[in-house]
Amino acid sequence: MKNLFDIKDKVIVLTGGCGILGRNIANYLAEQGAKIVVLDRVEEAGRELEAELNQKSEALFLVTDVLNKEVLEENKKTILERFGTIDVLLNAAGGNMPGATIAPDKTVLDLDVDAFRKVVDLNLFGTVLPTMVFVDVMAKNKKGAIVNFCSESALRPLTRVVGYGSAKAAIGNYTRYMATELATKFSPELRVNAIVPGFLLTNQNRALLTNPDGSYTDRAKTIIAHTPCGRFAEPEELFGTIHYLISDASSFVTGALSVVDGGFDAFSI
Repeated sequence: MKNLFDIKDKVIVLTGGCGILGRNIANYLAEQGAKIVVLDRVEEAGRELEAELNQKSEALFLVTDVLNKEVLEENKKTILERFGTIDVLLNAAGGNMPGATIAPDKTVLDLDVDAFRKVVDLNLFGTVLPTMVFVDVMAKNKKGAIVNFCSESALRPLTRVVGYGSAKAAIGNYTRYMATELATKFSPELRVNAIVPGFLLTNQNRALLTNPDGSYTDRAKTIIAHTPCGRFAEPEELFGTIHYLISDASSFVTGALSVVDGGFDAFSI
């Protein structure tokens, strides 16, 4: 019987691959035999990751700018020269910045609109542009899988992270739109889904969730109190969902927002 979860030799492009989540995801997929293309702006970390991944499978690192279509087109040219195709796109590039976040002693009237715009650009257009550039390869193949990275803040507006939450909510809508667009105009085997992680201790939110001594902030304690599983997620707890969404096991799944949050979104009182 066919192994529906087999992703051996699939060419997977991963944006934002040098972050905590990206590195872990890339290593897991390489261990499954996939060929990994890491796109990131940090060259030194990217070269180190490339060497690490090449011990497990074939890997390539390319410096990119997810907000620059010309750079992405050059990336695509290099990928096709090396691997000949693209099977999967993981849009993991994203992030937040202090100006787009409302501090406890501030209100929305203090919002830095330029920072808000930058956060929307990075998260939303940093997903839209790579999709536009790389999806044509999958369209020609009549098959492919795209997984966007959404957020719990897209499902339930969280205090403070107004810019990030707005951008991720837009990604949720964009994911569903593209699922229909690509399936009806190119191929029903061209699928677009999103993973919706709960709370992890990444570099991005560590200052919000931990004190200098490593103890949890009041915000962190509130999150855990509203998470039925009673803790933060670990990066490896996203692997199974990503693996499923890029494999033939999910061949009839498109336009889905796959929540991995320990029950946070289900919590009521």
